[in-house]
Amino acid sequence: MTVPMDTEIAAALSPVVAAMKAAPPPAPGDWQTRREVFGEAIAAQAAELNAPPGVTVTPCSATAGDGATIPLRLYRRQGARVASLAVYLHGGGMFLGGLDTHDTQCRIYTHLSGVALLSVGYRLAPEHPHPVPVEDCYAALRWAVANAAGLGIDPARIAIMGDSAGGGLAAAVALLSRDRRGPALAAQILIYPMLDDRTIVAQPDLADTATWSAADNLTGWRCLLGDAAGGPDTPAYAAPARADNLGALPPAYIETGQLDLFRDENIAYAQRLGRAGVPVELIQYPAVPHAFDTFDPAAAVSRRAVGNRVRALGAL
Repeated sequence: MTVPMDTEIAAALSPVVAAMKAAPPPAPGDWQTRREVFGEAIAAQAAELNAPPGVTVTPCSATAGDGATIPLRLYRRQGARVASLAVYLHGGGMFLGGLDTHDTQCRIYTHLSGVALLSVGYRLAPEHPHPVPVEDCYAALRWAVANAAGLGIDPARIAIMGDSAGGGLAAAVALLSRDRRGPALAAQILIYPMLDDRTIVAQPDLADTATWSAADNLTGWRCLLGDAAGGPDTPAYAAPARADNLGALPPAYIETGQLDLFRDENIAYAQRLGRAGVPVELIQYPAVPHAFDTFDPAAAVSRRAVGNRVRALGAL
């Protein structure tokens, strides 16, 4: 039985739903059409957000293992003396998004928390399949640690943070850093993260509520992994839900929506982290779909979610 969607989020989604019904959905695997359609939608949503004042943005860059330049943006609240930082990885299903699409969100988190954010312009699939995106993100983390002193950041107070695909990459970076004996992270902040390449069929109660469908998800994973997506040999650094060992990872903040395609994989990951001895805070927001807060940032549930993210940042 499907739970009725939050009324504020449903009202904001109504024109989106109408537009989706007016045109046939792109076929599974058609990332080009999705990049065009979703890219326009993400840009439109970002344009509606009001950027807060008093946040300085400094362009910088890191160097990937293959020598490529990874663009970064450092966000700092003017006058803030907080010595913590979150390396932020944007969402977009592995094939969408960038520094611009999440610029205002990063400004908001920095403005509200006082914590510096380092947004990462990692290279996208399918042009750059696994392991390029996660290696770019790991290189950005290493850059942050290497430059912490000059930035006035305590290297012991650096977290990894991301939403959707970026949340999955954040979880993967935490695994990678642990296994390579890299930087010790203070926390992993995972906002409705994309963790499991086997999530290609929606649960019955989610059939009519998807803002990110099973077909969309299959497309994203195939962009990242090709025909290996969903198979037996997916590496944990691509899909963290595949990891056998979740011990010795940083404390985790994880949130999901009750009507999110990622709901079950997010809850399962949180439970497995907890059983492995990792401190976990898991929040499920009632009656909302994936990326609910981007459709109506002013909705009560969206404001509550942003408040909790800011609280997680403030704990660094």
